[in-house]
Formats: sequence, C-alpha cells, structure tokens
Amino acid sequence: MPPPYTRHLFICTNRRPDGSPRGCCASKGGDELRLAFKKELDAQDVKGVRANASGCLDACERGMAVAVYPDNVWYGPVTKDDVKEIVTSHIVGGKPVERLVMKLPIERSKKD
Repeated sequence: MPPPYTRHLFICTNRRPDGSPRGCCASKGGDELRLAFKKELDAQDVKGVRANASGCLDACERGMAVAVYPDNVWYGPVTKDDVKEIVTSHIVGGKPVERLVMKLPIERSKKD
C-alpha cells in the first residue's frame, strides 16, 4: 500500500515559557497558521498533502516556522497572508517561495 501522503507541512505550534528570549511559535499563532494551511489546501482541492502540527522546529527566533517534506524546504517567518502563495506556488506548482525560504543551517550562539 502506498503512503497516504506525498508531502507533509510541519507547522510549528511549540510553546515555550512566557518571556523566553527565543519566543515561541504557539504565541505567534501556530495553531491558527496550521488551520489556514488546512483551509487553503481544501480550497485548492489539494490531495495527498497533510498540514501537521509540529513540536519545536528549533527556529523560533525566525518567526513562525513551516517545513515541507520530503522537499526539505523550510519557511520562516510565515504569516497567514503567505499561506495561499506557498500552497499555490510550492505545493501545487512545485516552485518554493524564495522570499520566505529559511537559510539553513540555523546558527546560534553557544548560550541557546
């Protein structure tokens, strides 16, 4: 049996303690962003793609983080205003939205 999904969108919904210097995606609207992706995938009748709530993607300081697998494309910061463009351009059209692509690897100070 083939896998039920060809792609996964991992949308960070991780919660850190209030006042964390790195912030957290949950307090920035992670759950709402995931719902926006689900609605847009449905609106464009996209099949075989799952919008998953994710734990920490270790990129909170970059704003809302979204990882697309198996494409290995990471986006951030992502807002609800970016959802339609990501779905249309990347998920449907196969072309990542370059202005939102995170530069990897994420480099941090030794204190993190």
